[in-house]
Amino acid sequence: MFMHESWKPFLKSEFEKPYFKELSEFLHAEYDTKTIFPPKQLVFSAFATDLNEVKVVILGQDPYHTPGAAEGLAFSVPRSQPIPPSLINIYKEIDSDIGRHTNTSGSLRSWQKQGVLLLNTVLTVEAHKPKSHSGKGWEIFTTEVIKYLNDTRPHLVFILWGRDARNKKSLIDSNKHLILESPHPSPLSAHAGFFGNHHFSKTNEFLKSNNLKEIVW
Repeated sequence: MFMHESWKPFLKSEFEKPYFKELSEFLHAEYDTKTIFPPKQLVFSAFATDLNEVKVVILGQDPYHTPGAAEGLAFSVPRSQPIPPSLINIYKEIDSDIGRHTNTSGSLRSWQKQGVLLLNTVLTVEAHKPKSHSGKGWEIFTTEVIKYLNDTRPHLVFILWGRDARNKKSLIDSNKHLILESPHPSPLSAHAGFFGNHHFSKTNEFLKSNNLKEIVW
């Protein structure tokens, strides 16, 4: 699995903690006996983003639970896969907010390359069983990731979609960073406040005001 060098001191310290050792034992057993997504080598794909280049953190729930979809980046799917309903709604919001989105598939790797950390609160899931790996230790890990980003990086935009992501709000210093939150883009909740949230234009306005390069959405 590829993780950028800049993350390694942080990740190494987390991997050695008792909660992560328990989580690792659970995951070994799960991968050995069940169908788990994403594939083992892609679980930490979000951390291929250089820590020193991170400008935006998009926090989701847990990976897609259908075959071939999860690739370790929140909301993103491989180019060969159909665009999932949540991502269709994300693209609709970009189109109404800033004009149009630039991606031609469901892959969000172009965002990742621009310093968008695409992180789920839980990094693995059993096939066809959403939230099946909740409460196993991933939430502790992603809490530590958010705290680390909050403490070590200036002027970040934290985009929190859905209840699980919004639960992390108290970890973020709003005097230092921009926090944007709304319901999840899932078809079940998008009409309750995701549509019309203008998170993409607000993100770019904040980046521009801090002399940072805007994201090409």
